[in-house]
Amino acid sequence: MKIIRDGKTKTVFDAGNNNILLQFKDDVTGTGDIMDPGGNTVVGKVEGKGNASLKLSKYFFEILKREGIHTHYIDADLRENTMLVKNAETFGDGLEFICRLKAAGSFVRRYGKYAQEDKPLDYLVEITLKDDDRGDPLINEESIVQLGLMSKSEVEAAIALTKKITRLVSQECENFGLELIDIKFEFGRVDGKTAVIDEISGDNMRVRKDGKAVMQKEFCDIICG
Repeated sequence: MKIIRDGKTKTVFDAGNNNILLQFKDDVTGTGDIMDPGGNTVVGKVEGKGNASLKLSKYFFEILKREGIHTHYIDADLRENTMLVKNAETFGDGLEFICRLKAAGSFVRRYGKYAQEDKPLDYLVEITLKDDDRGDPLINEESIVQLGLMSKSEVEAAIALTKKITRLVSQECENFGLELIDIKFEFGRVDGKTAVIDEISGDNMRVRKDGKAVMQKEFCDIICG
């Protein structure tokens, strides 16, 4: 199969029939030499991490399917570390919708004295451009519309979906004694409708247990068994 893109945590293949095959890697992202799902740089590898990412994505996408939420997910092959998805039209080069339940990471670094670490947040949604060179800058709703990246109704739908899915993921985490701190989603147009794309795993959320960060493989063991 033809490689479309070799990304930080996944290789993207053209699977034909307007479908895409995502192959999950063991690479981990971070800031400096610290592992962080919000980081833009690959800081190392953890054996089995890619398979854990895939298992979690399969788990959460199937929950969304049961809830009637539109996604690009079709199927997953856990032996091959691959996920088959529908081709999606991204908004520009990609937008990320981040939902924060507590202040952490870049949020604290950005707002300094106004954002104490672990300050509770009420499903606060931030939107960033996917642009590693510029550090994934924040963008507001009006700019998104005026730049022609999304329509006003698409932005509103994506924000509503971000909050709805965050509640589902948070509740699922609570069922296993875990605390969701923040999570990010990417959306695209699939079959003409706004859909959740990319993955839903420890690579795009921050989770704690008893106040300590839970890494991808441990997260998978707890949730997927």
